[in-house]
Amino acid sequence: MDLILWRHAEAQDPEGDMIDLERALTRRGDRQASRMAAWLDRQLPEGTRILVSPAVRTEQTARALGRKYRLHDELRPGANPDQLLLLAGWPLARAPVLIVGHQPTLGQTISRLLGMADAECSMKKGSVWWLRNREREGQSQVTVVTVQTAELL
Repeated sequence: MDLILWRHAEAQDPEGDMIDLERALTRRGDRQASRMAAWLDRQLPEGTRILVSPAVRTEQTARALGRKYRLHDELRPGANPDQLLLLAGWPLARAPVLIVGHQPTLGQTISRLLGMADAECSMKKGSVWWLRNREREGQSQVTVVTVQTAELL
């Protein structure tokens, strides 16, 4: 199974009594999302399930891809890796799954799947981590297919 984790692009800083879920992308964030979406569109297999946090900034990030996606409350800020992995069907889902979400949940998921000593892996805004679960000699392994940042595309 392939699990692709995409952190939302740069968003506005919260102002006054702004609700966190309503924060939109900045102009820079729009450019980051567009660059990464163009790259992802060339890489993602047909049939990839796209699951997105209900926050405005994550939906704007996903919308740049131009593919159908579903919003899931389980991916909102503060979600935990268990919720994310359950929703994705890890590690048994047949189709690849792209999750558009938030830190620290994405970084915690990466750290857990790769067996890192730290509880959370740092993840840049707008970046993608592509992980794959595979069987080798009867053992389940997680490999890193690629890590991409919008600035390098």
